[in-house]
Amino acid sequence: MAYGSSSPSRRDDICDQASSGKPIDPLAEVTILVCNTCRLQSEPHLDPRPGLVLAQNVIAAGAEAGVNVLSVGCLGNCKRGLSAAILRKGSWSYVFGGLNPGNADDLVSGAKVFAASNDGFMPFRERPEALKRGLIARIPTFDSLKDLP
Repeated sequence: MAYGSSSPSRRDDICDQASSGKPIDPLAEVTILVCNTCRLQSEPHLDPRPGLVLAQNVIAAGAEAGVNVLSVGCLGNCKRGLSAAILRKGSWSYVFGGLNPGNADDLVSGAKVFAASNDGFMPFRERPEALKRGLIARIPTFDSLKDLP
């Protein structure tokens, strides 16, 4: 089951902004993906799953802040606890683990830091602590791979 704050009306607003010549809101190009199937290794039978609780919390926090959030199935990071990714068009993507249901505001803050970045990277020093210690991977853009043989 997928939940999300992204809606056709938000996408329509972004398209309207682009066609009007007005600058696009940088947050419009950032999306947080939250694994809704994650469990805690210490309490594997919790219901609802902690990943779903985190996803719901991030969706609520993201809606208030204007950040796109999608609740998705397994991100394949099960050994590292609750997981999420932050993506930005034309930029590197970041995958985080070791999160808990209370890290919703950290993910939204990280998305804001990422959106404000001029170089397409999420500055380490500006990240919330949970995103400093929980970094799993930084993945290059598809554009950076276009010259591979």
